[in-house]
Amino acid sequence: MNGGDEVVAAPACPPQPLDWKFSQVFGERTAGEEVQEVDIISAIEFDKTGDHLATGDRGGRVVLFERTDTKDHGVSRRDLERTEYPISRHPEFRYKTEFQSHEPEFDYLKSLEIEEKINKIRWCQAANGALFLLSTNDKTIKFWKVQEKKVKKISDMNLDPSKAVGNGSIASSSTSKPCLANGGSPDKSHNYLSNDISFPPGGLPSLRLPVVTSQETNLVARCRRVYAHAHDYHINSVSNNSDGETFISADDLRINLWNLEISNQSFNIVDVKPANMEDLTEVITSAEFHPTHCNMLAYSSSKGSIRLIDLRQSALCDSHAKLFEEPEAPGSRSFFTEIIASISDIKFAKDGRYILSRDYMTLKLWDINMDSGPVATFQVHEYLRPKLCDLYENDSIFDKFECCLSGDGLRVATGSYSNLFRVFGCARGSIEATTLEASKNPMRRQVQTPSRPSRSLSSITRVVRRGAETPGVDANGNSFDFTTKLLHLAWHPTENSIACAAANSLYMYYA
Repeated sequence: MNGGDEVVAAPACPPQPLDWKFSQVFGERTAGEEVQEVDIISAIEFDKTGDHLATGDRGGRVVLFERTDTKDHGVSRRDLERTEYPISRHPEFRYKTEFQSHEPEFDYLKSLEIEEKINKIRWCQAANGALFLLSTNDKTIKFWKVQEKKVKKISDMNLDPSKAVGNGSIASSSTSKPCLANGGSPDKSHNYLSNDISFPPGGLPSLRLPVVTSQETNLVARCRRVYAHAHDYHINSVSNNSDGETFISADDLRINLWNLEISNQSFNIVDVKPANMEDLTEVITSAEFHPTHCNMLAYSSSKGSIRLIDLRQSALCDSHAKLFEEPEAPGSRSFFTEIIASISDIKFAKDGRYILSRDYMTLKLWDINMDSGPVATFQVHEYLRPKLCDLYENDSIFDKFECCLSGDGLRVATGSYSNLFRVFGCARGSIEATTLEASKNPMRRQVQTPSRPSRSLSSITRVVRRGAETPGVDANGNSFDFTTKLLHLAWHPTENSIACAAANSLYMYYA
């Protein structure tokens, strides 16, 4: 090239669809076992390294898992990945610890019960061998530190502990003796030497000083800070900033900016509450910081729009830097249009170039440099469109499904009903649209016929529509079950591994 510019050649063919396999399950239910409400998983999050996984449940508990397959080698996994032979291992996790993050509360001013359910978990920067994370319920955010503490024991005693004292203990006695000011005992008949300690014949050869040793370690979770009383409405999102110092929390009408070190003060940066609540037309549904630019964040609304805001513009960011929304197709409006347009979750891609959004029927991928419309649209469960009336009657139409992107940005995933989740390829030319079931045999409900891109839109607006199934027939050929829904899932940050929650069970898959 004359100007020294490099042209990166587009890949000759899109990546092949992944072959997903079952890895692990935690909390698997036996046939016919009733699920307790408090055990249902309500949040999943990998940390940035992918070595730790956290889940939160409706009972206010946070459970931590740690990766084990990388600890068996003498060298790091990164060094192994540089070698020429492939690693046949897949990510394996084990239970690490759990703690009670939130308890049920009662707001006496508003006469409202505040349930303990964990809405979101976000990992913070680890330091000094300790793990840090944020967890929130509807009203209160907590900052937790999880660290290994050494259990101190006294060893190298002069006497055998089992024989030293009559009551079997050296450190303490069940009866207390009165003492004089000089340390003596007024009880003349009490002889410590004759009653408590039996010396060997000839006395002790030498006296040893007791030594404090640390042999065992226990994991201890300690709440470092509580960020409370800043939200009038239910908190739906918490997101860390890339600066490592601040985070945001969002409810239906406001977004607050916090410093991790300061729990009694926050700054309101977005407020969409109208002067008259009767004029309210949309609410905030999700918010997330840009992964690398500490001044940028995005939030979604119940009208299906995404706003990108720049904290450098003004202290109160009611005016957005960019607005992403898809114009409504003429003649397509119905009673359910606004309900199913509501975005339930947004996620930035790892490089911050793309935003993935999930509404009730679709996944949309947005380029932050192109606000005319999404660059790709994936139909998640189009076969449910004729059933929208039933879904409205049983309130399923208000279910909030999460979405996630792979670390390399080539694939996206989200959940559906009947404990199904879907994986789509978003590289140019990819037709990957995989349906998997949260079970030990994830491929048993796989759709055999791959969905084809829509020809009418791909060339005009670069929008790709994939995953549409025959109306009336669900993705697995069976009757769909609205009671078993897969709302929460997370993609490993560096590998093709997905963790998803089916009621109280945590399933993990790899490809």
